[in-house]
Amino acid sequence: MTLKYSRIERNGKKPPEPFYATDGAAGLDLTVFGENVSIAPGGHAVVKTGICVAVPEGHVGLIFIRSSLGVKRGITLSNSVGVIDSDYRGELLVSLFNTASETAVLNEGERVAQLVVVPCPRHELLECDELDKTDRGDGRFGSTGK
Repeated sequence: MTLKYSRIERNGKKPPEPFYATDGAAGLDLTVFGENVSIAPGGHAVVKTGICVAVPEGHVGLIFIRSSLGVKRGITLSNSVGVIDSDYRGELLVSLFNTASETAVLNEGERVAQLVVVPCPRHELLECDELDKTDRGDGRFGSTGK
């Protein structure tokens, strides 16, 4: 499958192309573009990537934080997972939250997030008075005993 993308030029330069870091990588790495970003402890920031994508119809783009930022530096996505609809054509922005006790600095060109594109079928909706029964039923958190 082909994923069309474009790069936004700022100050006479373009961001690196999105790339798979390894042959087995599930996501395309996205980098900080345009300027370094500082995030105070407990603070938020929106990082520009300079990348626009055309997610194919019937698919969704999902943006995840790079695990090294979360585990090593306490940086996570403000919204847990970013959702890129197939009809969005703007710049991919990454909203971050700093859970650490020190200011985090993300330098221009640093890998910040990954874009994973997966099938996302649309479903016909059918309202029902009652849903099919299952063993779990309406059991909530932890109800499976695992």
